[in-house]
Amino acid sequence: MALHVRRQYFNPFLGRSPDSIEPLTNINTPEIYKTSRLVSNLTGMLVQPNKAIVGANAFAHESGIHQDGMLKNKQTYEIMEAQTIGLSDTTLVLGKHSGRNAFRTRLRELGYELSEQDVNKAFLRFKELADKKKEVTDRDLEAIVNDETQQAPELFKLEHIQVSCGDHARPTATVTIRTPDGEELTDAAIGTGPVDAVYKAINRVVDVPNQLIEYSVQSVTVGIDALGEVTIRLKHDDRLFSGHAANTDIIVASALAYMNALNRLSASLQSGKVLHPQHDQAQQPVG
Repeated sequence: MALHVRRQYFNPFLGRSPDSIEPLTNINTPEIYKTSRLVSNLTGMLVQPNKAIVGANAFAHESGIHQDGMLKNKQTYEIMEAQTIGLSDTTLVLGKHSGRNAFRTRLRELGYELSEQDVNKAFLRFKELADKKKEVTDRDLEAIVNDETQQAPELFKLEHIQVSCGDHARPTATVTIRTPDGEELTDAAIGTGPVDAVYKAINRVVDVPNQLIEYSVQSVTVGIDALGEVTIRLKHDDRLFSGHAANTDIIVASALAYMNALNRLSASLQSGKVLHPQHDQAQQPVG
C-alpha cells in the first residue's frame, strides 16, 4: 500500500513519469483485507485493532476534530480509501426484516461467492442474529460467513450446553454431545470459571488427549449485543489445531470453538492427515 499510495515518489526509480498511474505491483489491493481475515481465521492469530491498514481502527475516527475533517475531506486523515483494500462504506442496512435476496447481494458486495447451501446456512445464522440485534453490520456478516463455511468435519456435535456460575458459586457446566455413532452423551464438570467448566465437561465426553495453549476472545463490533469471536489452539503431539466460532453468547462461542478444534484433531487422528488448507495446497504439484 505504501507503493500504491506513494507512486509519485517511487515512479522515478522505475524510470517512469512521477504522475504515472500504472500500478507498481501485481497485487490486487481490494483483496488485502479479506486475505488478512482469512489468514487470521486459519492461524488462530487475531489482528490487533490498531494494526495498520487491516486493523478494526484503521479507518475509524472518534474525536470530534477528526470527524469534522473527514466530513470535509477524507484525505485530511486518510491517505488511502477504505475501498482500495476491500472495505465498503455502503449504506445498506440489514435487519430482521431483510430478505434472502438482500442478504445474498450484500455478501456478493463483500466479495463472498457462496454456494446455495452455504448461503442458506449463513442466512439462518443471520436471522438468528437479527432477532437479537437491531442492525447487522458487515463485520457481523463476515463473522457469520467465516463461522459457517470454514468448519471442520463434524464428528462430534454440541447439542446442548448449560452453565451455572457466580461470585459465591462454583462454576458448573453441563454438556450434551452427539458422537459419530449418533449416541447422545451428557456429562458435567466444575471448573475455575464457566469456560474452564465447559471444556472439562467436553473432555469427559470427547476423550481426545490435547493441551489448550491459546484462548482468545474479541468483540466483532461495539455494543452490548455484539457478536463475540472465540479463537483457540490445541496442541497434540507437537501439532497445532485451531478452532473458531462466533456467537452473541461468549460461553456458547467458546464451546463451539473448542468442538471445532477437537473435530479437526479427531479427524486428523482417524485419517492420519493434517487438516489444514495451506498444508493440503502445499502437497499439490506445481505447474
